[in-house]
Amino acid sequence: KEKLTQLSQATHILSLSATPIPRTLHLALSPLKNISLLTDPLRGRHNIITTVKPWNTTTIQQACDYEISRGGQIYYLHNKVETIELAAKDLQQLLPKARLAIAHGQMDDKKLATTMHAFDQGEIDVLVCSTIISNGLDLPNVNTIIINDAANFGLSQLHQLRGRVGRSDRQAYCYLLHREQKLQGDALERLRTLADTNELGAGFRIASRDMELRGVGQIIGNRQHGHLRTIGLNLYEDLLQAAVDDLQHRHRAQWGDIDFDLPLNQSTS
Repeated sequence: KEKLTQLSQATHILSLSATPIPRTLHLALSPLKNISLLTDPLRGRHNIITTVKPWNTTTIQQACDYEISRGGQIYYLHNKVETIELAAKDLQQLLPKARLAIAHGQMDDKKLATTMHAFDQGEIDVLVCSTIISNGLDLPNVNTIIINDAANFGLSQLHQLRGRVGRSDRQAYCYLLHREQKLQGDALERLRTLADTNELGAGFRIASRDMELRGVGQIIGNRQHGHLRTIGLNLYEDLLQAAVDDLQHRHRAQWGDIDFDLPLNQSTS
């Protein structure tokens, strides 16, 4: 997008995103870009029921058995290519009657294409895969996704992955499994946000929460994370607005000197 703007300063660009990164969202929320929200879901779609649980074989087996019993298919996301075959082997032992296959970005192109075609044709029940599936797959018969080590993913990334299911009029399910005994910090907030915002059209709410967790990022520069916490959000917004007003030649009250009268004696250091 930045390269497109360099071609001509008069170029008008329409950007579409399910969950924009914090920097992009902040540009849209500031006077620097315009934003429109598309929140109406397609007819017949349902909310994706999202569950956050510690990793356990019972949850995985029950989720897969239920989806297969109704003629559906499953994404089993294991995002470590070096151990994905072992994960598939363990899953096959857990689901002896299921038809499994593996798909990840380091596979031979022809083999990957053949696997995805077979999955699309319903010849595979469970696709043990990496995040390669986040790249725009639209398979209406896949309505359960199980994400291992979900705490290691970003909030927007999890939302994109969850969106690979629920692309028909059938109820879809997303299982966010984590290995930690007790989630804490940002990882807890990310998964909690996904569980609480499973309604259709929630991308803007999720992106807003992602911006709160990660910071708004640098507006001028390549780095996504800025130094927001150094000065605080309110002062940052005020400084940004002052800069925009100055560029647009809009009148703005000038900052003045402030006298502080603190009850301190001279001996206080």
